[in-house]
Amino acid sequence: MKRLKTNSYKTPERRKRYVGGSVLALLLKHPDKEKFEITALVRSPQRAASLDRFEVTTVIGTTEEPGLVENLASQAHIVFSFADADNLPAIQAVLRGLRRRRENTGDLPFLIHNSGAAVLNDDSRGMYSSDVIYDDMKPEEIEALPATQPHRAVDMAIVEADERGYLRSYIVMPGSVYGIVSGPLVNARVQNPYARLMPHFIRCALDRGEVGMVGLGKSIWTNVHIGELADLYIILLDKLLANPQAVAHGRQGYYFAENGEHTWGQLSLAIGIALERVGISKSVEPTTLNEEEVAKYGGTLEKGYALGTNARCRANRSRALGWKPTKTTQDMLDSLKEQSEALIMEQQAKQTMIM
Repeated sequence: MKRLKTNSYKTPERRKRYVGGSVLALLLKHPDKEKFEITALVRSPQRAASLDRFEVTTVIGTTEEPGLVENLASQAHIVFSFADADNLPAIQAVLRGLRRRRENTGDLPFLIHNSGAAVLNDDSRGMYSSDVIYDDMKPEEIEALPATQPHRAVDMAIVEADERGYLRSYIVMPGSVYGIVSGPLVNARVQNPYARLMPHFIRCALDRGEVGMVGLGKSIWTNVHIGELADLYIILLDKLLANPQAVAHGRQGYYFAENGEHTWGQLSLAIGIALERVGISKSVEPTTLNEEEVAKYGGTLEKGYALGTNARCRANRSRALGWKPTKTTQDMLDSLKEQSEALIMEQQAKQTMIM
């Protein structure tokens, strides 16, 4: 029996329950499901109770409890890490647990970690596009990124652990993830149906009364549909279970997830069109956020400007595994109308309850 830990428990809460929940949904339908023992660390007794009927073992706690995280990791042959890609203390606890497992049992555990294309961010602030395109078949390009890049410190710690030989690491790096999720886990309120980024842009537009963008919106990012990102995780898992020697790991084991590119201006315009159709936005054309707005909607000025970066990549190693995404940038832009309408209805329902 393979023992899996789905560590979809770290902050930010929204992302962990979106990506991690989508992978969990596929694990629960996996043809070898009966051979797995799936354990998830969750924050509340309510969520644990909701997962009981899915035959998922739950442990209540958070990543702010390193001893708990370490102990759970030490019990797992495969650890999925789906949440805060910048939480170094949490991943260090996971690594300690996996090292202990290796030393105590001789088992060589696998760590499959969800990082992100933000590690490629530049400082363009929406003012220009970049010709720099990273390729996961050329890991030396990724390895050359400075430790100060988003997610990079965590990724480096994971790769170093692989180098030391007590685990094998596989780092998945998706671009902008989009799509509304449905299904039993969403209905049970243990999975979030929305991504973090796209609804954030929509809510900012609702707050402003018109859609905004950082700079001129010229910077470019890649995108991937949530269902196809989850597929990549399962393909990677299946390859590891069948023949781990054939799967690149450690310094070679970076896997981009993308199937198209968009400028931030394109994304903002699509939201503007969607909001104009329902009578919310004053104009379909996005306007440039001033510095105060960048800080307000980003949380900090630095994080706000990150919403106007270039992060271009090609998922050639992921495709070599047999991953075949079909959703395109146009699918992403079309999905923004559905997401906009859903979020507007959600907000109106909340306002009605308050009134």
